[in-house]
Amino acid sequence: MTDLKTFSDLAGCAEDARLKALALDWPATVPLDLPQAYAAALDVRTARIRHGDVPAGYKVGFTNRNIWPKYQVDAPIWGTVWQGSVKQAPSDSTNTPVLSLDGLCEPRIEPEIVFCLRQAPPPDCSADELVASLDWVAHGFEIVHTHFAGWKFTAAQAVADAGLHGRLLVGTRIAVPAETPTVDLVQALAGLQVRLYSDGALKDEGRGVNVLDGPVQALLHFVRELRATPGAPELKAGDLVTTGTLTDAHPVAPGQTWHTQIESSGPVGGALAGLKVRFE
Repeated sequence: MTDLKTFSDLAGCAEDARLKALALDWPATVPLDLPQAYAAALDVRTARIRHGDVPAGYKVGFTNRNIWPKYQVDAPIWGTVWQGSVKQAPSDSTNTPVLSLDGLCEPRIEPEIVFCLRQAPPPDCSADELVASLDWVAHGFEIVHTHFAGWKFTAAQAVADAGLHGRLLVGTRIAVPAETPTVDLVQALAGLQVRLYSDGALKDEGRGVNVLDGPVQALLHFVRELRATPGAPELKAGDLVTTGTLTDAHPVAPGQTWHTQIESSGPVGGALAGLKVRFE
């Protein structure tokens, strides 16, 4: 694989791996660095749009500093989320949503906080301007996967590998009123506590503060990083952004049922509820 020198080579190889669920065995020097990896990922994005796929927004990965040593990374990454990979959970809590794991390689579940933009935040936005740009917030499950065996990769390889995104299940959407005080939302989501269960057994626990000190802070980091990436698309109204796992990422398999319990506060954070999913 050392003959992969251009981002077009990288993009083609990564996209082939995605479509055919093939393993990638790139050496640690491929991609060369994060700029080359993002160039490859954006090339894939352009090609997918050209072939009819529609972006739904973005995912931010590796915002949870607690898991950086495990995955040998030291900073967050971002990638595209597609409409075809997003599912809205039903409002009826007795109806468990089902996600297929077909085509995913070594899938893992991540409980996250998802935002939707009412409008694009202004350039170099403040936290206040960012919160004023929000339409709603929800709890969600991102199903991540990798084409690198055993989840062994560099940060650049994770970016080129579609940001590791597989599926996104979005729970109940909680409106963020335009007058919502920034400090209230920041504190509520940073203080959020989540328990993750697999087939009824407690698997992990996490807090909102785990993701770059809080989901709002993680979103602000992403907005700035996106705009600093050459060739990156502009944010727009309706974009989803999922802000990174509150716990570690855990392997999932067909036949399993996973659910969360959430504790938070405030008129927005306090309305967030746990989520349930069954895999097939």
